[in-house]
This record gives sequence, C-alpha cells and structure tokens, in this order.
Amino acid sequence: MRRLVCLTALWASAAVWAIDDYQFSSEEGRERYQTLTYELRCPLCQNQNISDSTAPIAKDLRREVHRMIEEGKSDDDIVDFMVARYGDFVLYRPRLNAQTAVLWLGPVTVVTLGLSVLLYIARRRRRSQGETTDLSDDEQARLRALLQQTSSEESEQK
Repeated sequence: MRRLVCLTALWASAAVWAIDDYQFSSEEGRERYQTLTYELRCPLCQNQNISDSTAPIAKDLRREVHRMIEEGKSDDDIVDFMVARYGDFVLYRPRLNAQTAVLWLGPVTVVTLGLSVLLYIARRRRRSQGETTDLSDDEQARLRALLQQTSSEESEQK
C-alpha cells in the first residue's frame, strides 16, 4: 500500500511538472499554442506530443512555441523552425517531399502492386478455365481407349 501511495504521488508530481502556465496577450494566441503543441511530436518520447510530454526538451519546445507566438510569428513559421531544427520527425503529419515520399507513396504502391498481381492471377485462371479442347472423333476414341486401358490396369492391380 505504501508503494502504491508513493507511485501515485510520483506520477501526480510528474503530471504537474508537465503543466506550463504561460501568459498570452490574446485568447487566439492561447488557442494557437494548444493546437501547435498537440501537433508537434516530442523528439525524445515515443509517440507523444510536446503538450503531453514531461521530457525537458518538450518543455523547451513549449517555451519556444510560446515565445514565437508572442513575437507574432505565424503557425507556418513556427512549424518550419521546428522542422529545420528537429527534422520531419517532429511532425505527426509529415509533409510530402523527397525524404518522406516513401512514407506517403509506399502504401499506395504496395496496394497497387497487390491488386495488379490479383488481377493477373484472376485473368490467367479465367483464361485457363475458358479454354476448350476440340478433339476430333479419332482423338476422342483414342482418349476413351486409353482411359479404359488405364482403369482396367488399376482394377487388375487391386
């Protein structure tokens, strides 16, 4: 029980440290701050935005976002600054460029190739089922004779 209380107190204190109390000159700035901190990924944490992260680098990034908003920078300027500093990893929705093309086009390419292979197999199967063999009367008589001979040989072996 004592451990549970200690762990709960430790968890609660960590959550309190994650809350920053920045003063904004306008309500629009506060909303932009919340939107940007939810859209930017913490460079240190696994799949956590800088708003939720308790890492020191996330705290620094929140402070930078606040400073840039108060300086009147646009959202694009702030995102460009973060990407220039930390790369496309800092974005949850990376932009389409030469470095992220595989990320964006890879799934489409795999699905297209898979559908092409399925279509090829279906057409090949349909073509092989649709083929009819037209045997002449002599060939049909010979085929029947071979089948009878084979079946009689099998019955003799049993």
